[in-house]
Amino acid sequence: MRGIMGHMKTLRDITHLENVPVLVRAALNVPIADGKVANTFRLRSALASIEFLRKHHARVILIGHIGDKGTETLRPVYEAMKEFIPNIRFCESATGPVARQAVRDTVPGDVLMLENLRRDKGERENDPAFAAELAMLADIFVQDSFDVCHRAHASVIGVPELLPSYAGFQVEKEVMELTKALNPKRPSLAIMGGAKFSTKEPVLATLLASYDHVFVGGALANDFMQAKGEPVGASLVSGADHAALKKILENPKLKLPVDYVVAPRGSKREDGHLSGVTVVAPNEAILDDGPKTVELLSELIGKAKTVLWNGPLGNYEKGFTDATEALVRIIAQSNAHSIVGGGDTIAAIEKLGLDGRISFVSTGGGAMLDFLADGSLPGIDALR
Repeated sequence: MRGIMGHMKTLRDITHLENVPVLVRAALNVPIADGKVANTFRLRSALASIEFLRKHHARVILIGHIGDKGTETLRPVYEAMKEFIPNIRFCESATGPVARQAVRDTVPGDVLMLENLRRDKGERENDPAFAAELAMLADIFVQDSFDVCHRAHASVIGVPELLPSYAGFQVEKEVMELTKALNPKRPSLAIMGGAKFSTKEPVLATLLASYDHVFVGGALANDFMQAKGEPVGASLVSGADHAALKKILENPKLKLPVDYVVAPRGSKREDGHLSGVTVVAPNEAILDDGPKTVELLSELIGKAKTVLWNGPLGNYEKGFTDATEALVRIIAQSNAHSIVGGGDTIAAIEKLGLDGRISFVSTGGGAMLDFLADGSLPGIDALR
């Protein structure tokens, strides 16, 4: 892992920035509610690199994406960024003559945000022509959007082939912290929530090899309970291969929930009630982990020197937040070195105002999992 940092150049390695146009791939994919940014965590994570470049009189061109449809606009993100960078400007295009002119109009210390890259299908397709259009805008490329470094997109792996490329401060920090997480101080505890066993299987294999305990909660645990023959009622399951699940179930390091909050599917939080793991009714869905499960986690965290966590313990977006928020508080009060990531997990930390009590909060969800599983990412490899 030491080799990753050794071969990856960072902002500090750039020798000349005065009046240089620098293309910065930033983490701009933030939640939008009622046309406004609902959480600025990722935007704040981008500021260190931006301010470094401004201080050295570079011309900063911010690029990024928002949403998955390819129709969304970054304008609400631009409006939110004004709080941190009052003189930032916005361009309605990401490439072409309008974008090129907007870049020419910048002066040292300026910050220009370009429109959503995913409005052009060439971004997702890693189209060389689209990558070349982006590269034409600048003399240097800085990758500071760790959350997309697992994607083989034009702005992730295409542009670094065409420009001198460097890691921004956030990407540098992510690589350092997640590399440490692969060699945890012991006793160690990894907590995996969320859903989709297929996306979690590789990282679970890695964590079971390197951590003392691996707890699986949230909807992800439903697959394991079903494979054990326990009732899961109308709960969300991913239809995962039971042979793969049973192989993991044989590992003594694996820990699973010992109680749930259940309710008829589609119910509100107040309709939920506690249930044992063996008594979920056919019409009920498991929507959160219960208080005894939280007690189990509290005991494990109290003994741990390293705690790694990705993904909520309940259906967070539907209001089943109790176990996830209780876990945030327990980790924040612990003496363990804590590494946390995942969208709903971060939302809980921000809601409770406890981000300062977590050792490291990753901007990546899927990227964090892929890095832990593979030890690197395509976007990191592209910077070497």
